[in-house]
Amino acid sequence: MPADLAVIGLGPYGLPLAQAAVAAGISTLGYRTGPEPGSLSPAELRRMLSEGFRHATSPAELGRVRTAVICVPTSRGADGGVDLSQVESAARALAAQLRPHTTVILESPVRPGTTEDVLRPLLEEGSGLRAGRDFHLAYSPSRVDPGNRDFTPANTPKVIGGLTPACTESAAAFYGRLTDKVVRARGPREAETVQVLETNYRHVNIALVNEMAVLCHDLGVDLWDVIRCAETKPFGFQAFRPGPGVGGHALPQDLAGSPSGRTLRMVELAQQVNGQMPRYVIQRAATLLNEHGKSARGARVLLLGVTYRPDLADRQSTPAHEVAVRLMELGASVSYHDPHVPSWSVLGRPVPRADSLYEAAADADLTILLQQHRTYDLQGLSVKAQLLLDTRGATPTGAAHRL
Repeated sequence: MPADLAVIGLGPYGLPLAQAAVAAGISTLGYRTGPEPGSLSPAELRRMLSEGFRHATSPAELGRVRTAVICVPTSRGADGGVDLSQVESAARALAAQLRPHTTVILESPVRPGTTEDVLRPLLEEGSGLRAGRDFHLAYSPSRVDPGNRDFTPANTPKVIGGLTPACTESAAAFYGRLTDKVVRARGPREAETVQVLETNYRHVNIALVNEMAVLCHDLGVDLWDVIRCAETKPFGFQAFRPGPGVGGHALPQDLAGSPSGRTLRMVELAQQVNGQMPRYVIQRAATLLNEHGKSARGARVLLLGVTYRPDLADRQSTPAHEVAVRLMELGASVSYHDPHVPSWSVLGRPVPRADSLYEAAADADLTILLQQHRTYDLQGLSVKAQLLLDTRGATPTGAAHRL
């Protein structure tokens, strides 16, 4: 059965798009190119299936859609650049089935120039069709914010950059069915660079506030109070908050090895700063234990929240992994509690999961809050825990040691 839309890649970028499309009444086909993070609850899947969503069982079904959006995840390659292997795999699968007049859109995070220099040749060679003449080709940065209830695909503007003006308009017509506002970029390179700017903006600002956290601790200043006051400024400031590290699927790009030969030095520095935060958390943890007459070796440490975002099960690049590894290297006995993660392994070994949060916190020499899930009663937890290190500034003032 033909569908209006094929979403290629059902991970962190593809699933939200598929859900939005189904909600908008668009018959949607989902196609996986391989194992991908992200999943639907049984209730969500039943609802989507009842509203017109279906899984493709064969790549041949990709040839019977009007629009195909490639949403596969990308990761950091061995050279520090973006690994495009899943994008290339998706392109080859689609190219073999591509028909004239189809609109192809790439949403995966990529380096500027990828749509034209990598995706276009693969599609043209595999299909015998020409982009901009026989089919439309465009790029649109994914603007997914997992767990955000205020901003959804419907009220988040979509940026479109097409190979030709007609490509842009075709992609805009599709996204106009999903969102209130479509923003047209000059071309795919501009749209790709929007994604780079938006992702790097987040990482750089988190790095700044992470450095402020270290400085304020040394100065005896309450950073969380500083942020609370600073965010009252109605212009020129946006509040970011520190944490044990930066997780997620959208990696910062310093554009090392790009054709221009330039790198983004501030992004390089931000990666260094953010990459050091798990180590800083361990430093603070060891100091707290020592101040209370205990050694990290043999200490019972409970980690609360091991996902990279609150109230989600996604553990992509979560700093909890490195925190656990470093604690184990120090000889600590590590356990965890997370309502969204029924089992967790580190270094190939299962980490014991605490069933009773309060009992586990009372038994642990140190409890470290790594992620602030909505279900956590932090006031009660601060009373029960022997020693609590809050890396999110979520506990009441004076109730815990804050990052």
